[in-house]
Amino acid sequence: MKYIVVLGDGMADEPVDALGGKTPLESASTPAMDALASKGELGMVQNVPAGMSPGSDVANLSVLGYDPKESYSGRSPLEALSVGVDMEPDDMVFRCNLVTLTEEEPYEEKTILDHSSGEVSTADADILMDAIREAFHSSTFQFYTGTSYRHIMIWKHGELARLEPPHDHLTQVIGPYLPDCQPLREMMEKSFDILNNHPLNLQRAAEGKHKANSLWFWGAGTRPQLQSFQEKTGLKGAMISAVDLLKGIAVGSGMQVCHVEGATGSIDTNWEGKAQAAIDALLKDGCDFAYIHVEAPDEMAHQGLVEEKVKSIEYLDSRIIGPVCKAMEDAGESYRVLILPDHPNLLRLRTHTGDPVPYLLYDSTREKKTISRYTEAEAAASGNFEPEGHRLLNRFLQK
Repeated sequence: MKYIVVLGDGMADEPVDALGGKTPLESASTPAMDALASKGELGMVQNVPAGMSPGSDVANLSVLGYDPKESYSGRSPLEALSVGVDMEPDDMVFRCNLVTLTEEEPYEEKTILDHSSGEVSTADADILMDAIREAFHSSTFQFYTGTSYRHIMIWKHGELARLEPPHDHLTQVIGPYLPDCQPLREMMEKSFDILNNHPLNLQRAAEGKHKANSLWFWGAGTRPQLQSFQEKTGLKGAMISAVDLLKGIAVGSGMQVCHVEGATGSIDTNWEGKAQAAIDALLKDGCDFAYIHVEAPDEMAHQGLVEEKVKSIEYLDSRIIGPVCKAMEDAGESYRVLILPDHPNLLRLRTHTGDPVPYLLYDSTREKKTISRYTEAEAAASGNFEPEGHRLLNRFLQK
């Protein structure tokens, strides 16, 4: 039996006026998912425990079968694992976004325009992070380039601070959301002076792109301790994702990390490459379990792009799910598929909520007959509900 989890990050939503009162999932053409739904099981699952922030870190740990209340130590340490950062137990690790702020006002009166700086390329970001390292890197503060706008800062033997995710405050004045920790706040303010008139940012502005003109610290935590996925499940697992968070979870849990050229974490990602990486892991590399994480629906929702969120779901269906299932069938493999978001990302809010999400569970050896489509409403109407998200994987893997 091969086990495949397809995670459409932030895919769940609410009815949208621009879509005629449908959710993006309802509006999308998803023949592959609907075919699986018509022979499988739908339900709702609560991936984000009560009282925890509805981030992809917490929610993806749940989907992978780890109870976040026991295993979560912060988002940034998981990402740091992905980029090979050594961490001591008392080091504080921070996500370090490159964001776009307005330019004219004093720093605390600026508005955050874009949490991703127009999804700045990793190559551009590394040039800007070199300028940051030249200014701030020391034995105490250490900066590491990640992917696109997502980077890492280590504060050796540092302290925890009140920090806000930048994507939660788009178009808002940043003053109320700046850190209450003076060293972090000072670096953020000075980073604007360094980055705003950097030659690369001037070039980006001339090309009509958003400047990546400030650091933004958030997601602090300490070195994680995750049980080996293979010890926990008895399965050799592979992770296919463009983002450091998921790669870091894989490193921390001993899963194989599949690197896909052209995987961007957005709608222009290498969809076919990700599907092929999963197929190769399962059929050539001896893996029993593949986790295919797709960031695009989440990024489109953060940017408030309705049609693009719908399109990203359609691509997930036609360019990931369809080909992977066909490859399993062509190879004569028995397989199970679990399809779900980690959390909702509401276009209306442009950020996450901690509400339950719809799941689709299909077993090629135990087909059922229903008339379901894979949508939020159909899943809710099924009456199936898992209140503790980390338990769903155990049921998915039951022999």
